[in-house]
Amino acid sequence: MSAPVTLDAIVLWFETLSPASVGDTPRYYAPDARFKDPFNEVRGATAIERIYRHMFEQVDAPRFRVTHRWRSDAGAMLLSELCCRAKRGGMEFRIRCATHLEFDAQGRITLHRDYWDPAEDLYGKVPVLGSLMRFIRSRLAVPHD
Repeated sequence: MSAPVTLDAIVLWFETLSPASVGDTPRYYAPDARFKDPFNEVRGATAIERIYRHMFEQVDAPRFRVTHRWRSDAGAMLLSELCCRAKRGGMEFRIRCATHLEFDAQGRITLHRDYWDPAEDLYGKVPVLGSLMRFIRSRLAVPHD
């Protein structure tokens, strides 16, 4: 049996993720791991690997940077940023994310749940949608004194 995977190793893998290292997904995720973000909900390391491969097909130079981390017996929380550029149109994005992780006895991820705001981080950057999102936000926000 190999040594358990550490949170430091997982963070390093996220921060250095590349098309070549996506194949290492089963080292960091349990076979039946669950993954959920605003666009995907899948089960299994193979399905999670497909999400990462798809990311590299859709955007140029994606880079994760973990800015904070907390570990407990129940799991971990990461705060991070994903910076990337859309392949179509070249628009740049910075997505701020909170990630909840749970682990098995070998330290592999059994639950990966990303929380981020696509309205602010994606839709708000698109010219027509961005204007609409800012209008809606201004109508729903509490007025300033």
